[in-house]
Amino acid sequence: MEATVGEQLIEDSNQVVAPPNGGAGELLDVGQEGEMEEFLGPQAQYNEEEEERKYYRRKRLGVIKNVAASSFGAMIVYSVYMGLLQMQLTLHYDMTYREVKYSNLGLEDIDRKMLMGINVTPIIGLLYTPVLIRFLGIKWMMFLASGIYALFVSTNYWERYYTLVPSAVAIGVAIVPFWASLGSYITRMAQQYYEYANYKEEHVQEQRKLPKGACYSYIITFQSIFFVIFNLSFVFAEFPMRLVLHEYLHENSHVLCNVKTCGAAIKGIIPGFNSTVLRNLPRSMLLIEVESILMGFAFLAMIIFLLLCGPAYRPTEEIDLRSIGWGNIFQLPFKHLRDYRLRLLCPFFIYSGLEMLFIISGFSLSYGVCILGIKTLWLLILVYGLSCSVFSLLSLSLLRLPRWVCLMGGAAVHGVLLVVLLALTVKPNSPEYLGPLLGITVLWGLGSALNKTGVSIVVGLLYAEEKERLDFIYTIYHWWQAIAIFVVYLWSQMPMRAKLSILLATLLLACYCYWVMERRVAQKVKPRMPRIPRPRHKVKGYRYLEEDNSDESDSEGSEEDDDEDEEERTEEDERVVEEMVAGDREEGGRDARAEGADSPGARRRGAEGRGAHAEDDGREI
Repeated sequence: MEATVGEQLIEDSNQVVAPPNGGAGELLDVGQEGEMEEFLGPQAQYNEEEEERKYYRRKRLGVIKNVAASSFGAMIVYSVYMGLLQMQLTLHYDMTYREVKYSNLGLEDIDRKMLMGINVTPIIGLLYTPVLIRFLGIKWMMFLASGIYALFVSTNYWERYYTLVPSAVAIGVAIVPFWASLGSYITRMAQQYYEYANYKEEHVQEQRKLPKGACYSYIITFQSIFFVIFNLSFVFAEFPMRLVLHEYLHENSHVLCNVKTCGAAIKGIIPGFNSTVLRNLPRSMLLIEVESILMGFAFLAMIIFLLLCGPAYRPTEEIDLRSIGWGNIFQLPFKHLRDYRLRLLCPFFIYSGLEMLFIISGFSLSYGVCILGIKTLWLLILVYGLSCSVFSLLSLSLLRLPRWVCLMGGAAVHGVLLVVLLALTVKPNSPEYLGPLLGITVLWGLGSALNKTGVSIVVGLLYAEEKERLDFIYTIYHWWQAIAIFVVYLWSQMPMRAKLSILLATLLLACYCYWVMERRVAQKVKPRMPRIPRPRHKVKGYRYLEEDNSDESDSEGSEEDDDEDEEERTEEDERVVEEMVAGDREEGGRDARAEGADSPGARRRGAEGRGAHAEDDGREI
């Protein structure tokens, strides 16, 4: 017995007992499952509504970033462009500079053709601008246009006919698309901000048309911010003139020695102005350094448009905008001119282009330089830019006041100033007139700020709910401004009183037409706008429907409201879908019969049939 117990103890001692890993593993699995359930299950600390609110707050901040980036990008582009153009024209005007550096090149002829390319080419902008914007998209159109302005800067490193003239023509081509894209972008950002601020609304979630007046306050605010920033371009454009060329300029006694009178009595720009305005020539290396700095800022503007400006539309919306057909995109700007609101705003579009170019090239030269000398030109433009920028904030008053206040206020200021300028005739080299001329410049900046922001805001408010029409509307607006640029180019040799009379007549006509437009809008006269064809994405058949003809306006025929139009379109969509489904069923039936022939049952029945035929043939044999 004892031996048996001893042997058992020895056997137990020789056995290897497995460690209790199985229990630990089971505990570990249970712990992991608990952690996974805690991770995947509803979090007690997670608040879906709060996260959604934070997400849309980030979206709204992104919209504000887009507005600021596009404003600063446009400001930098025009600061570089106007600063370089002013410095270039000043140098090329000097006879000594032309003879010493470019004796047989013909800089005067090059400058004339360059200005012709900048001022004449935009006339055809209405033909290609909507196609370019729809093809590239608003953001990429702004980026491409800023690249064309950078190209113009780069051509000044090698001033030749084949560099300056083609780049000037390219700028003329890009002016209307650039400004149409900017106007559409700012208005579209206002619409996006409203959508992100009211993301819980049913019409926003279903991406339906915005209710009337929903985003008015955002349009007013964003347009005001844009012009406050952009008008600073007139300030920064004077830095090359003041910091580089100012010390090389002759005194007034030399440049104005043959000038007899200034102001309203002159004909042309400054008759008798001396052809040598530089005391000595600036070093070529200095000019290259200045152009390199300007080139750097031009590239900075391109980077701002590329990296900081977000898209104006969702990808699906951009596809829909392109899918209405390129022929329709080409025609729709012309068809929008049926709208009485646009037709009656055209005189204000023209005047807004005339008055800005007049203050830059007419008043600043025929009054400012002729009376005070060329060394004060930078001061007049700088004061004009500052006043435009500061007084653009006054357009925020439209948040509380009627929309006609800005336009009529600016028109009243300019009307008084035009009458004063018609009567102002002064002897040259009269420094005592510095104060009055600066006062006129400040007041003209006030009128320009109210005019430009007022026109842009009115256009944005009238078409605030029309996402798919913005590029057409702003193309028409800035095309008429391009016509004004061409008019200013043509009248350069006219008497000053004739120029002022044209400005005053255009202003009075613009005020009258605007009053007629506001009266019709108050009477709820329905505008005649062309129907935007619905996008057609390579669907079988039905690509072009007769009902989608863009030549038909929304107000032709019966006086139907938007709800009835939506019902008609829904019924038509259902009819098209039913016809497509019926066609698919017929094709499906044929395909099913074809597939049935290849099924295992059919193959088995076919084999049995072939076997029966073989047996019959054997019996016959």
